[in-house]
Amino acid sequence: MVQRLTYRKRHSYATKSNQHRVVKTPGGKLVYQTTKKRASGPKCPVTGKRIQGIPHLRPAEYKRSRLSRNRRTVNRAYGGVLSAGAVRERRPKRRQLERVERGVY
Repeated sequence: MVQRLTYRKRHSYATKSNQHRVVKTPGGKLVYQTTKKRASGPKCPVTGKRIQGIPHLRPAEYKRSRLSRNRRTVNRAYGGVLSAGAVRERRPKRRQLERVERGVY
């Protein structure tokens, strides 16, 4: 007969936030192990695309203590915030604005 399992924590409903997987312990028992949700990763606010070069983590794991700076950003202007395509579109507009401010056309 199959060994019966009980949830170790949280509520007893099979919801998205309460996912488990069965793991066999060294003693031969089967126990439930709580799994974390899959992270979707950061998106560009302009284009809506995923930002390349940044790992897909849960929001709390992007904090300073858990992830070093070079893993949180990309080495370019607006790196880690905007996608490469969005930055490429913004650059000519920015140069044009600077020329207008200086009075050079």
